[in-house]
Parts: sequence; C-alpha cells; structure tokens
Amino acid sequence: MNPQLVFWLIFIALLVIVIYFDVRYSMLRDISSANRKPYSFARVQLTWWSVIILASFITILAVKGIAPTFDTSTLILLGISSATTAAARIIDRSDQSNPNIIRTQNQNSENFILDILSDEKGVSIHRFQTVVFNIVFGIWFICTVLYYLSHFPDNVDKIIPVIAENNLILLGLSSGTYAALKANENKG
Repeated sequence: MNPQLVFWLIFIALLVIVIYFDVRYSMLRDISSANRKPYSFARVQLTWWSVIILASFITILAVKGIAPTFDTSTLILLGISSATTAAARIIDRSDQSNPNIIRTQNQNSENFILDILSDEKGVSIHRFQTVVFNIVFGIWFICTVLYYLSHFPDNVDKIIPVIAENNLILLGLSSGTYAALKANENKG
C-alpha cells in the first residue's frame, strides 16, 4: 500500500478519535463553567503535535515493520507543547481559585479559530504568532515525513525529520510568550 495513503488514513483516524474525545470529554477545551466551553490553545497545540508525531510513528511501523528512533529534537518539540499545556493549566487553576478574577474562559465558545487566537481583549498577536508557527512547522513536518517515506526506504530513522535547534528555540520562545502573557489575561 502507498505509504503516503497509510499516513493520511492514520492521521484522519487519530483526528476522529480526538474529535470524539473532545465532544465526549471536552479534551481540547479550557477549564470553564460556560455551557459551550472555549477551546484551549495549549491543549490544541499539544494535540496537534501528538497527532502528527504519532501518525508518523505508526505509519513507519505499519509500512516498514520497524519502530523508528525519535531524534532529540522531536522529544524537545513534544516537551515544549507539554510545558505550554502544563503552564496554562497552572495559570487557569490559579485564576479559578482567586474570587477577584473574572475568567474570560467562562464565556461561551465563539468558534475554534477565535477561541485559540483570542485573549480577554480579542484576537492577540502573541497567540496569532504561536498558532501560525505551529501550523507552518506542522505542515513542514508532515511534508518531510511523506517525502522521506519514499526516499529513505531502508533507514526508518531518517524518515522523521530533525528539527534545527534555532527552529526549536523559535517554537519555544513563541510558546513561552503565550504562557507568560496568559498569566495576565484575566487580571485586567
């Protein structure tokens, strides 16, 4: 079977699972008292990278029959997303425990895009930057995996791309800026 087709089937299957868990358990949503909980950028970011990396790994395993070894850069990328989610969760819990704070996360979801791009004042540049960087690097990662699937058939460790250190720094700074500014979102 075509390796690229296998990738997309696995990717879509994982997205369906994510959508199911979001509908059933609000997996991608903020901690909120709203009827329609808004989407959490941090949770969406962690899910985005998890789905991409997991789809790549499962595809290589299914097509080549061998589990690839992740490069350190891939683990750092997941670590950045995990740290962003953890920081956002800590900030949300802290805000929840403060009775003087009116949480914007307790407002109903507008829609997926506006929820992840907006803070208490509307669409913000730091969120926009982080979303765009993650989308662009995610698409690059997918395209590289799809290309390498057919060009390195004998070396599975060459299929998942190595992310340059400066690109990881860029993604880390972008996520760090999001987390730092999130700390003040509900404080007026």
